Order: sequence, then structure tokens, then C-alpha cells
Amino acid sequence: MKIAVFGSTGFIGKNIVKSLQQNFSIQEISLRNASWKTDLDKKTEVFINLIGKAHDHKGTATEKEYYFANVELAQQLFEVFKKSEASLFIHISSLAALEEFESDRALTENDPCNPVSVYGKSKREAEKWLLEQSLPEGKKLLIIRPPMVHGPGDKGNLGLLYKIISKGIPYPLASFDNSRSFISIDNFTFYILQMIENKNHMENGVYHIADDETIATSEIIEVIKKVENLKTPNISLPRFLVKGIARCGDFLPLPLNTKKLKKLTNNLLVSNQKIKIALKIDKLPLTAKEGLEQTIKSFRK
Repeated sequence: MKIAVFGSTGFIGKNIVKSLQQNFSIQEISLRNASWKTDLDKKTEVFINLIGKAHDHKGTATEKEYYFANVELAQQLFEVFKKSEASLFIHISSLAALEEFESDRALTENDPCNPVSVYGKSKREAEKWLLEQSLPEGKKLLIIRPPMVHGPGDKGNLGLLYKIISKGIPYPLASFDNSRSFISIDNFTFYILQMIENKNHMENGVYHIADDETIATSEIIEVIKKVENLKTPNISLPRFLVKGIARCGDFLPLPLNTKKLKKLTNNLLVSNQKIKIALKIDKLPLTAKEGLEQTIKSFRK
């Protein structure tokens, strides 16, 4: 089977290519290449779209840039897919298209979408457009929404947290008790493989992927300290004080602002039952804690 991976140079893309190369013929394609349409292997059976612009932590990206990368390029790619011989289009969206900051219950694919950032709104706009398109007979569209993805090579928020705690700096937010859904890159690539091999068991539409268990930020801290053999105590600063500092960080160059505080301390839960039922998955390769330990150990290297 021939698979085309679009946007393969990022953290997730590199891991998907590495995983799928063991079983399939993979073609990595960049839409920056003007000849990408003619370069595409005519016998390609699966399109995997990872192209997109993620969160801009520096705050320099424009709304136009987000919509071009996350919406317009997805539209261009899907139009080529419809005219091709390929039968499966897997679009990597994001949980941000549904919810970005807080949910005390496991979110399902039927929940109303509440994107807040330009990133989340552009991801949702791409979903809506794709779902509105008519599919030629024999073709299938699967959209997946992962929560935060982590693994060896990850340069996201988990790596930043590791850098702080591994230096022996006490964790100051122990007064907050939260639980969040994550997904390790190994479980992510496992889902992708199962989707390709069992596409006939899946209906067109949106699917959430996540680890089976949730993890609290305090548990992440404990894993980091365990890996680094640290006995640094946590600090339970009063919540009102932490929230006040975070609000100041919205206007001053502080390491904590309201947005970061929410990501560190709010609940954000995701249900993966729809896709597990469709694919008859009983158990994922890694538990949430096993995946987390694997990621943290990779930071140490």
C-alpha cells in the first residue's frame, strides 16, 4: 500500500513516517514544492494531512497565516484527493477545535465546539469545510482530534516543565488538583496504523484519540523527580495569589500568565471510546504513565 504523508517534517509527522515505513511505502510531500501535485504517486491509496500552523507562543503569527495553513491548504489537498485514486483521507485536527481550556467530564465527538484561539477556530473551520464536502463513492474521510501529544523529540510544554523541575526548582502550584487527557506518540501512531488497516470498520467523520488514563500535572512533576532522583518539595501557594500573579503575567513578561495557568491546572478530559469501539481496540500499547515516563527519560538524554 502506498501512503502520502503531507507535513511530515514536524514532531508528529516524523514519528508517523517512521512507524508506517515498517509496513507501507511512504511518500513524504511538501506543499511548498510547486510541483507537488505532479510528484504525487498516482497509485497512492491513503492521504495523511498533517499540514498546519500550531500555537504561536511568540504571538507574531497573523490570523491570515493560520487560516491559510490550517484551512486553505487542507481544502487544496482534499480537492486533489477527490480526483485521485486514493480511498482514504486522514486529517489531523486538534482538540482545540472543540475545547481549549477546561472540561470536567470526558468530551465526546457530539459535544458542541467552543474554540477560543485563532488556532482552534481555524482548525474547526477546516473540519466544518471537510465535513460539508460530498465524497465520491469508495472514498472515506476520517478526522482525528488529539489532545496534547508528547514523546521523544517533543519540544512542547512538557519539555519546558521538565527543564524547570529538573533544575531542582520547587513546583509552586501544588494547591491545584487537576486531571488532563494526553496522548503519547506511540499510541498516536498505533491509532493511525489501525485506522489504515481497518478503515472499512469506520464511518466518515470526527474521532477523538487519547490515552486511556488521565494524568494530573502533579503526577507529571512526580515522574520528573523520579527520573531525576530529586526530592525537591512542592509548594502550595494560595490559589488567589497564583491567579493574581498569572493576571499580572498577561501584561508583564512573567513566566506565568492566565493562559499557561489554565493549561497547567484546569481539567481537560477526552473520551476515546468512539474510535476504540469502531476499531475494536481493547488496550493501547502504552498506559498514560508509561508513555509519560518514556518521554521524560528522553529529555534527560
